[in-house]
Amino acid sequence: MKLKLKALTKSPWVFHLNTGACNNCDIEILNVLTPKFDAERLGVLLVGSIRHADVLLVTGPVTRQAAPRLKRLYEQAPKPCFVVACGTCATSCGIFKDAYNVVGPVDKIVPVNAYIPGCPPKPEALISALVKLLGTVK
Repeated sequence: MKLKLKALTKSPWVFHLNTGACNNCDIEILNVLTPKFDAERLGVLLVGSIRHADVLLVTGPVTRQAAPRLKRLYEQAPKPCFVVACGTCATSCGIFKDAYNVVGPVDKIVPVNAYIPGCPPKPEALISALVKLLGTVK
């Protein structure tokens, strides 16, 4: 377990999940992976399966349809798995707060380790949050 935590600080693999957002946060996440910000040089890698991920990056307010999927993905993730709520919608539902199909922010469904505010959050904030989150790993 200690070896896995040590490896996690060097190259976090991120799985991205959109739970009903307007896609601005998704664009900024992809912007982090472009050569301008190049998060891959820090070891951050976007993976296609939650079973390979160390970090679950969630954008958008959690809708009724997405809530069971989010819970199931969190349960399937290898532990330790860090959850990051990215954007205003994921942290507090933002403008979708009173929508009939929104059950709440991400932390009502799964435990969240880090919050990244902003609509949409800047790429620098995403990188900074990941670095700070991995700095807490002991």
